[in-house]
Amino acid sequence: MRQSIHNRGLSRTAFRYLLLALAVIVAVAPVYWMWTISLKSEVEQFSSPPLWFSFHPTLEHYYDAFLARSFGQYLLTSAIVAVTSTACALVIGTLAAYSLARFSLPLGLDKKLSLWILSTRMFPAIVTAVPLFLMMRDLRLLNTKAALIIVYTGFNLPFVVWMMRGFFAEVPRDLEEAALVDGDSRWGALVRVVLPLVAPGLAATAVFCLIVSWNEFLFALVLTQTDAAMTLPVGIAGRVTQYEIKWGVMSAAGVVAMVPILVFAMAVQRYLVRGLSLGAVKG
Repeated sequence: MRQSIHNRGLSRTAFRYLLLALAVIVAVAPVYWMWTISLKSEVEQFSSPPLWFSFHPTLEHYYDAFLARSFGQYLLTSAIVAVTSTACALVIGTLAAYSLARFSLPLGLDKKLSLWILSTRMFPAIVTAVPLFLMMRDLRLLNTKAALIIVYTGFNLPFVVWMMRGFFAEVPRDLEEAALVDGDSRWGALVRVVLPLVAPGLAATAVFCLIVSWNEFLFALVLTQTDAAMTLPVGIAGRVTQYEIKWGVMSAAGVVAMVPILVFAMAVQRYLVRGLSLGAVKG
């Protein structure tokens, strides 16, 4: 009887590991294929059957993308825009979320305001493309990094406010009141007491905002046309023309584009896991 139960447990464990292995393969296979395409010659890219392992690596596509073409400028622009817009959204959104979580407005406007802020993310982004283009044109900000930073900050703000409001609500008010009794100011209690406690949530929110800003394509396509202001997603899509598709160059740029996000996610990994689960269980 015990042997049967033990075998059944081993079978379940093996089945779970098999499912996990399949999930990992499904998730990693496209990334691996893109990486191999970036290292293959044009002849090997279209070989049949596909060459998954046995091919002759070459760095010509990386040279073509980042030395012969403007992908290095696109990468720098994406980094500046994504980091700056994420920082602005976190600062403004965190202060707004703290206010909504700690202060009550007349007629319950704090709850209504929170719902209104979230509702701005419920309609398609394409709806705002033309109005934003006209606004940036009137402000003479077309083909500038400032236009993308402003738009991405506004796009990420509702998400930051909604996420951080939930994290602030989980922090007991007694901690801030104790700091205020000890002579600290409201701002000092926020910076020295509350923010360290919600740092995991702040890190998780920053990762999501950075990914959205880094991968955003629509607004970057509408608001920028020059190499000096064009981001990496738009630059990669520009290699698809009516005459040819530069698969190797696009794959090389895609591989390099993944690296900064992976490095940042690994750097805040210990905060990220805690931030995703913060507030999931209430005592």
